Amino acid sequence: MSCGSVPHDTPVLVGIGTAGRREDDWLRAPEAMDLMLEAVASAGRDSGTGQALPGAQWIAVPQGRWGYRDPAGEIARAAGAMRPTTVLASVGVLQQTLISEACALIAQGRIHTALVVGGDAGHRLRRAQAAGVAATERNQASGPELHLTPATELRHPAELAAGLRMPVGLYAMLESARRAERGLGVAAHRDGLAEMGAAFSRVAAENPHAWLRRPVSPGAIRDASPSNPMQAFPYTRAHCSNWNVDQAAALLFCSAGRAAALGIARERWLFPLASAESNHMVPVSARASLGFCPGAAIAGRAVLEASGLGAPDIDLVDLYSCFPVAVTTYAEAIGLPPGRDLTLTGGMAFAGGPYNNYLFQAVCRAAELLRAGAGRTALLSCVSGVLTKQAFCVWSTEPSPRGFVRLDVSETVGRQARVLDVRDAFSGTAQVAGCTVLHGGEGAPRSILLLDTQEGARALATAQDPGLAARLQDEEFVGRTVRVVDNVVLA
Repeated sequence: MSCGSVPHDTPVLVGIGTAGRREDDWLRAPEAMDLMLEAVASAGRDSGTGQALPGAQWIAVPQGRWGYRDPAGEIARAAGAMRPTTVLASVGVLQQTLISEACALIAQGRIHTALVVGGDAGHRLRRAQAAGVAATERNQASGPELHLTPATELRHPAELAAGLRMPVGLYAMLESARRAERGLGVAAHRDGLAEMGAAFSRVAAENPHAWLRRPVSPGAIRDASPSNPMQAFPYTRAHCSNWNVDQAAALLFCSAGRAAALGIARERWLFPLASAESNHMVPVSARASLGFCPGAAIAGRAVLEASGLGAPDIDLVDLYSCFPVAVTTYAEAIGLPPGRDLTLTGGMAFAGGPYNNYLFQAVCRAAELLRAGAGRTALLSCVSGVLTKQAFCVWSTEPSPRGFVRLDVSETVGRQARVLDVRDAFSGTAQVAGCTVLHGGEGAPRSILLLDTQEGARALATAQDPGLAARLQDEEFVGRTVRVVDNVVLA
């Protein structure tokens, strides 16, 4: 059976829905679950029919900063779906994995309708904390049918021992290595990051769903201030994903046959052409190459080849923007020319980065723009961990003659990625591979250096010396030799 020229089992995005709320009184703010339900209802209306949602046979939700046991089950009940498979994906599972699985199940003829939904209420949590209470949320008695979890831990024990507990410090370390490898210089590099952030903020100002809808100047992004404190050099708060947002998004997929049978207008269909993922996991400190991401390059080439397109053929691009290095690394990896727009939403710092859910927001925005005639193709990327896992998906207003293609390039990446041993304890001389200065908390800023030892291993060293911290933020230290005693840098 076919639907015109489109094969019956072709996966099609037929409904998109977003929800966002900003309430300063946390008691009036909706829970994340309510935001997700609102987004689902919006996706149903967007499809143009009341019959699509009740037909959902597979519903997946990525874990947020909430304790719901089975959010997909509650979504199913609200949608009137009868006994769908419910899925909860832990942090560390690529958000793209849920989209790819939904599309693959449809393409295989195993289901005809799927929902992928995510949401978080970080602003609500923060406002409750400011009021001196813990935000409450509803209980769910049962769990999901499927619980997806990552294969291994995303962090190396040595990173945790050195105080690199939050992603920002590790991303800043990667940023320093990338800066040095390209000979950019500390000051010029900071200027470039600020200019990119300012450009993103201008896109967010035009995005009706963005959390912060005002342009921000490069200087206000680059320089630390009371409202924009330094987090991990060179990143101020304005460089970082803003997870204190109350946002949700829902993606409603059908087979082309189902969409046609329901009478969903053809001009609303959006086709996923191909997805490619690398789930090969290497902690930051063990990566031989810090300034380049082989998984992004391999997955990026694979998704473009599978979709029959080259990088210049892509009209719209949104690169996962948790931190600037993720954007620039991916852009280089897939061969995007300098100067082209790299976000559709305004990025996670300005449009909002709801915990473990941003990609769905970006897909919704891409669908809006493609439907409005802003282009015919879009490429969106995804990150999990600290550039630990990589993924891409290409979308189009027209189907591919190849059908939907799903690729897992993890084995290829594993063969090409060189991994180094990381020593728990180190004394001696070593060359700096990456560095950052952690700010915040009590006491002086804390310097952390990732080192290449003379034996070809890696080690992490720290220092509390204010003079060294100042130099690390003014001079290029990557490539220099330092002396370390018991994991402490001698200033």
